[in-house]
Amino acid sequence: MEMLEMRELRYFVAVAEQLHFGRAARQLRIAQPALSKTIQRIESRLSVDLFVRTSRSVTLTAAGQALLEHGRHALNAMDIAVHKTQQAGEPDHLRLAMKPGGDAGLLPGLLAAYAEQQYAGRVEIVFCSGTSRSQVLRDGQADVALLYAPFDDLTGFTTVPLHVEDRVALLPKTHPLAGRAGIRMKDLAAETFPRWVGVPNDHSAGPEIEDVTELVPLVQIGRAVAVLPRSLVSPVPPATVCVPVRDAGTSSIVLAHNAHDHRSTVTAFIAAAAASAACLRSSS
Repeated sequence: MEMLEMRELRYFVAVAEQLHFGRAARQLRIAQPALSKTIQRIESRLSVDLFVRTSRSVTLTAAGQALLEHGRHALNAMDIAVHKTQQAGEPDHLRLAMKPGGDAGLLPGLLAAYAEQQYAGRVEIVFCSGTSRSQVLRDGQADVALLYAPFDDLTGFTTVPLHVEDRVALLPKTHPLAGRAGIRMKDLAAETFPRWVGVPNDHSAGPEIEDVTELVPLVQIGRAVAVLPRSLVSPVPPATVCVPVRDAGTSSIVLAHNAHDHRSTVTAFIAAAAASAACLRSSS
């Protein structure tokens, strides 16, 4: 017989986190006497006291603190195992995270190339605003993602470069620089830039925004300007212009997936991305 069952461990962790049998019982949706008896059985089986109980309080013993620390890890590991097993049992389903309009027109060709792969299946598009796509992919809520380098966090991902483009300044049509064929970053030194939600160390003084859809109205009324990958503002929004920024460097759209994920659907999508990118390079 196992010293501790997963159900019993969940019951213990609930009490240890709440430090209250009544609240834990409500959280678990079981009767409080049944919960108390379960904890007593655990203590008897392990031959330790897990809690110090008084009429006014419940506190953890040293043994209880140890079981809470390691029990949380065990429950997390079990949840991950179940999630990964369910993923493996759905080989025909793949989730692609992307910014709305953030594919530079690549998506139709990418999906067509994927459809020709042996293990191709249904693709669900997960639209993510702001900079949340990396975290969505990292948390397992998506299987692959279209990300922008160097803006998105690519740590822990394997990537396939799909598209390289220049960066442009999005300006109101009435801006003094709007008629230029090209500018440099120093030309924008006095401008107000927005603060992007989720971007670390962004000390810009402008309004906080999450996506380009929030940026465009601010640019149109002269409240802010921004330097962006060209595809994010193509076609150019009304009452604005895009001016190439010659020293801003390039931006890349990459297809990313978790480095340890080798499922057939993911491998097939990566192969499709590589084939699609090669086709684009040969035609350009």
